[in-house]
Amino acid sequence: MMSSVLDISVIILTYNESLHIARAIESVSGLAKRVFVIDAHSSDDTAAIAKSLGAHVYVNAWINYSRQFQWALEHCPIDTQWVLRLDADEYLEPELTAEIRAKLPLLPLTVTGVILKRKYIFLNKLIRHGDRYPLLLLRLWRVGAGGLEPRWMDEHVILSRGKSVVFEHFFVDHNLRSVSWFIDKHNKYASREMLDILGEKYGLFENKSVLPKETGQVYWRRFLKLHLYNKLPVFVRPIFYFIYRYFFRLGFLDGAVGFAYHFMQGFWYRALVDLKCLEAELVIRDAKDKSEIISRLSALTGLSLP
Repeated sequence: MMSSVLDISVIILTYNESLHIARAIESVSGLAKRVFVIDAHSSDDTAAIAKSLGAHVYVNAWINYSRQFQWALEHCPIDTQWVLRLDADEYLEPELTAEIRAKLPLLPLTVTGVILKRKYIFLNKLIRHGDRYPLLLLRLWRVGAGGLEPRWMDEHVILSRGKSVVFEHFFVDHNLRSVSWFIDKHNKYASREMLDILGEKYGLFENKSVLPKETGQVYWRRFLKLHLYNKLPVFVRPIFYFIYRYFFRLGFLDGAVGFAYHFMQGFWYRALVDLKCLEAELVIRDAKDKSEIISRLSALTGLSLP
């Protein structure tokens, strides 16, 4: 009912998401005042589906997630008090929408952000262990009080003022595509994460960690990654991380599908990042300055670097 619509704008970034976009939009239908879909020139009918469900569709060329989302904040006519970040392959569970309806209008002005709990589903199985459940992510914030970090990978919402609270119920990350797509996606992620690692090392981009301690779980994950994990030898650190995640954090309790996920995302992907870092270091080792390093990394990754 219209009376239950809250003063929220939802921003969803898409590229060929016809498989998921209806589910995402329908999960916030009746909750949010507006849904903005920022499409990166999809070749399927993502935009048509979104428009048919009442979303406002904008088209912008993709560089990375952070820049695309910032473009949305700057170019969409957002006239609501709150903005919700939702990926195309994510959706809100009914219990969370009910909680948002009940709690959001009662929050004091000093609260500018809401941290939501994420469930992750892999091959139709909920991953409950391996330090992956639940993941606490700031996804809902007052307009003008937050934005995304300028990173190539693992970008989070940062509040510029106020404090955040944690809601109890869940949104779900459930991609319906194939394992081949999962592998290709993580191959691309590895290139972007390599850029962040080398960017930190050589001061190439504006990707310094700016996460405040108030972000809790996210802050400590980033802190350990920068100050412990990244200091370990390449290819040794993925082994340690997989052992920690699969045995110490009980990932083995997720069964055969869980092993596949924890191995691929917790070991194979992390080893791939290391491999790409080694390759990139060889490519840039005799570069004369930062501009030449960036030019060579751009040629290596096929990404448009600043």
